[in-house]
Amino acid sequence: MRKEPFIDYSVRDDIGIMSMDNGPHNYISRPDFIDVSAMRHWITDNRLKGIIITGKGNHFSAGADLAALEKLARDPDQLLSKMKQGKEILAYLESLDIPVLAAIRGACFGGGLEIALSAHLRVAGETALFSFPETGLGLIPGLGGTVRLAGVSGRGAAAEMILSGDIINAQKARELNIIDYITPKKQVMEFSLNLLKKMVEKRPLEIINAVMRSVRNAGTMGFAEAMDEESRLFCRLAVKKFKADEGA
Repeated sequence: MRKEPFIDYSVRDDIGIMSMDNGPHNYISRPDFIDVSAMRHWITDNRLKGIIITGKGNHFSAGADLAALEKLARDPDQLLSKMKQGKEILAYLESLDIPVLAAIRGACFGGGLEIALSAHLRVAGETALFSFPETGLGLIPGLGGTVRLAGVSGRGAAAEMILSGDIINAQKARELNIIDYITPKKQVMEFSLNLLKKMVEKRPLEIINAVMRSVRNAGTMGFAEAMDEESRLFCRLAVKKFKADEGA
């Protein structure tokens, strides 16, 4: 296991596990919470087929460390730079050509929920709680939470949840498409690992990459362009497969 500030990296078979580790509530001490270069090397060096991001202990993350944020806000230019870097980290996670799954126990608030929303799949324990409390503190979500929540829940539901600051349970989060699965609290990691293994264990990395890229294109390209790219990916794989079969 390799430890970076705030994140522990480990590998189980072809699955990488990124565990947030900052006290009992895993507060996020700075927006640029991951060294993207180190993470990229970790993914490629281990030829990972999928990633689980979770929190150490009983909570995923209760959000930003407000004392650290207050210090950062004393320099507006630095704050803006750090927020941009934080958004780039989440965009990188979202853009990976391998599935990223958030395994959520306990509190998933503020910046923690923004991290979870950047994952492709989300599994939550039945006692997990979700909230964007920022408006009650004179803030708004700043790492893409407004946009990503609107994307999964709809604009009206996103506005209601963010403006009210309400804490919702796992069942309500499932109704709002914030999470994909609910499990008993003690089974969150086991379920998450089994789900990812089912998706990737018997698939070559090249196939996983092509699927994830094509699915992502559905949200980032126009319909016709995404369809054309799917055909190109299919043909590339087909040519390689049947050439290999001929030589067998």
